[in-house]
Amino acid sequence: MVGCWFFTSGPVSLSAKIERKGYCNGEAIPIYAEIENCSSRLIVPKAAIFQTQTYLASGRTKTVRHMVANVRGNHIASGSTDTWNGKTLKIPPVTPSILDCCIIRVDYSLAVYIHIPGAKKLMLELPLVIGTIPYNGFGSRNSSVASQFSMDMSWLTLTLPERPEAPPNYADVVSEEEFSRHIPPYPQPPNCEGEVCCPMFACIQEFRFQPPPLYSEVDPHPSDVEDTQPVSFIL
Repeated sequence: MVGCWFFTSGPVSLSAKIERKGYCNGEAIPIYAEIENCSSRLIVPKAAIFQTQTYLASGRTKTVRHMVANVRGNHIASGSTDTWNGKTLKIPPVTPSILDCCIIRVDYSLAVYIHIPGAKKLMLELPLVIGTIPYNGFGSRNSSVASQFSMDMSWLTLTLPERPEAPPNYADVVSEEEFSRHIPPYPQPPNCEGEVCCPMFACIQEFRFQPPPLYSEVDPHPSDVEDTQPVSFIL
């Protein structure tokens, strides 16, 4: 946006722009402006955020406008120019913009203006929308997604653990002398010279349930059993 005032001594021109229209509380607005002073007066560039509250009720309208933040530049002498390359203006904690209500409306604007002694201010007003969710540009979003993707897939870059070494041979650890010292002696097989030797296996007789032995087999001389008198029961 460009504005210009003409004086008898020369014009004063101003051009200003911002990167976007929507911001949130706590964000800083970078302002890009070019000021040219061809007059004979000393001018001061300034910028401010204005809040405009509009109330509607019973067919009546009331508007309240006040400044919520401002920033000031350096003095510009006659015949000089000044440039703002991203001069920041931080947004204070304010109410978000209200644009779709039928009884109250809250608007914001960024005003870049020049204070000229003895004359009306040269002002450029840029509309603003103050929201609650910060803006994430496509570049930052892609970089965030890329970093998350690399984090999720980082397990692919992990190297597998080395294959464990094979255990040592038993003969390398235990000598024959130690082996023979811990082995109980076994009966040696008979001399089988001239015979075909074959492997020997332990034979265990299969266990089966047998009927109980007879009493006479256990005690061949049982003691005399005393005679017992018959017992009668009366029912």
